[in-house]
Amino acid sequence: MTAKAESQYDAYYQNLPIAIEHVTPVTFPDTSVNLKAYFKKYQINPQAGTLCTEAIQAAIDELAQAGGGHIIVPRGTWKTGPIVLKSNIDLHLNKGAVLLFTEDKTQYILPDKKGNVPSKARPCISASKAENVGITGQGVIDGQGFYWRPLKYKKLMKGSEEDKAVWAYAKSLGGKCVPNGKDTLWYPYNLKAELGVTNIGSSPEEQENYRYHLVNITDSKNVLVEGVTLRNSPKFHLVPARIQNLIIDNITVDCPWWAQNGDAMDIGNTQVCLVVNCKVSAGDDGICMKGGVGQSGLERGPNSDFLICNDTVFRAHGGFVIGSEFSGGMKKMVVKNCFFDGTDIGLRFKSAPGRGGICEDIYCEDIVMRNIREDAIFFESGYADKAVGRSATAGDNKEAFFPDWAHFTFRNITAANVRNFVNATGLKNMPVHDLVFENIHVYGVLKEPLKLKYCKSFLFKNCSYTGGTSNDINNCEKIIYNSKDLTE
Repeated sequence: MTAKAESQYDAYYQNLPIAIEHVTPVTFPDTSVNLKAYFKKYQINPQAGTLCTEAIQAAIDELAQAGGGHIIVPRGTWKTGPIVLKSNIDLHLNKGAVLLFTEDKTQYILPDKKGNVPSKARPCISASKAENVGITGQGVIDGQGFYWRPLKYKKLMKGSEEDKAVWAYAKSLGGKCVPNGKDTLWYPYNLKAELGVTNIGSSPEEQENYRYHLVNITDSKNVLVEGVTLRNSPKFHLVPARIQNLIIDNITVDCPWWAQNGDAMDIGNTQVCLVVNCKVSAGDDGICMKGGVGQSGLERGPNSDFLICNDTVFRAHGGFVIGSEFSGGMKKMVVKNCFFDGTDIGLRFKSAPGRGGICEDIYCEDIVMRNIREDAIFFESGYADKAVGRSATAGDNKEAFFPDWAHFTFRNITAANVRNFVNATGLKNMPVHDLVFENIHVYGVLKEPLKLKYCKSFLFKNCSYTGGTSNDINNCEKIIYNSKDLTE
């Protein structure tokens, strides 16, 4: 349970294309408190489904007051409501331990000590304005997201027979089906009484607005998430925002591909971060960088000094992603030695006017992709961020904060079975520009190898592809492919 030696982290920073600041190991006091004693004190009966919330929170609060240390979650399944971590606390889940967050939605909107009722459900695990925070071990954190997430009928019908059966199972629980254009949405609203799941909104759409994340840590310093499995979040699984010194090491995110807004990781406005040795299956984006919307995002600062390496992403909308909101900017970022297998897009960069920002020194290298449903590399400057049944970008200021996709280097990448090699669409007043592609080899392109609009100054060196139709290049300048300008 002790933090890794600094030299172990330093080894990941060898032979990088740019110098980036190294993470610092996160350490905790040696004191350990096993929750068994608290479960006994609070008469917790896991077989009866007794909630452990009060016992777990008491252990955290008392250990934090005593100076901190490790809270040990023993083997077994322990049902709980939302818990809040404090400074100098490591929540350590032993092998075989499962923190199962209750399906009772009312537990997530209980009034605080001042009587205030939250406008959104509380995260299952949260921390704010803390220092030295850990979630470690070999256990599982399960958000029981099926009781929160809507389902799209057409999405499920595109899957396997097992996936199609999810729709029938959902309807067997009750719920409410609502037309959504040419599709149908199922909401976990008005579920059968015997399930004991109370509505927390006056309509399915209002209840949907409460849905929140599994782990949300904000405005903190020195955060370690290591070894654990995160699964079945109500929304995003791991959301660290405005963190100084963040380490995400050897975690697993296990989420069905059809889970609405089932992002694995969304890291925002964070300085100095290492994401290493992780395995991800997601219902939306895999390893995603965020940076806030508009002026507030800019004021919170950039994502900077990031190393993302030795990670595997299976099903996800994108393997490595920036956006859609990144007004704070993206700087000094290296994605290296990663494997994407079965993602919709390999490297996905999406934004729109009102939520864009500046990119500087972004390197993606030594990456292998296969069975990519759409594009190996994708840029979009007119992305429409749609929440379930509504637009999430309607309030954005479309006259400022344009996405400035520039200064990316893609190197030593192999991809097999993709729709397009590069699919990039900029804006007329802000093209995607100054990108370098070197030693990239793509096999089995199904459609246009290069599909480009409003792009400028792309340099391809020693690149190749097989298959595909002719390129589709419009309103572009200086697209140099193996010494030939494709715009002349």
